[in-house]
Amino acid sequence: MKQAMSVILVVLAVFGGGYLYLKHKSLVPIDPKVAEFQADADRLIQGLQQYKAFFKHYPTGTAAEISAALSGQAEGKVVIFATANAKKNDKGEIVDTWGTPLQFYFSHDAVMIRSAGPNKVWEDSRHPGSDDLYRTDTK
Repeated sequence: MKQAMSVILVVLAVFGGGYLYLKHKSLVPIDPKVAEFQADADRLIQGLQQYKAFFKHYPTGTAAEISAALSGQAEGKVVIFATANAKKNDKGEIVDTWGTPLQFYFSHDAVMIRSAGPNKVWEDSRHPGSDDLYRTDTK
């Protein structure tokens, strides 16, 4: 009986500690600029998926050409409103919260958007200090 109680107490302690960890973890505030990147990237992904639904393929070319396509300045002259308010630089490239042009990657039916992050330097994601950000559509 004593042994069973000990096991129960250990299990409760482990689950209780796990619950408190997850509860505390969710209270850690996210950087507002990172949250802004995530929201902007989600809108861009939505726009890119709308573009694909309309034209049966994703836009191609450089970041500026992809931006132009979403703005109705290319094939079909269709404006994708989900991306209408995207921030752009002087070259017409869609930029992240920190002003760095975004990178776009496409597969058959998925999109990934990459940001150089706060330090504005493209880094290998395996590097421990990398602050690059990625956003993909979830299917």
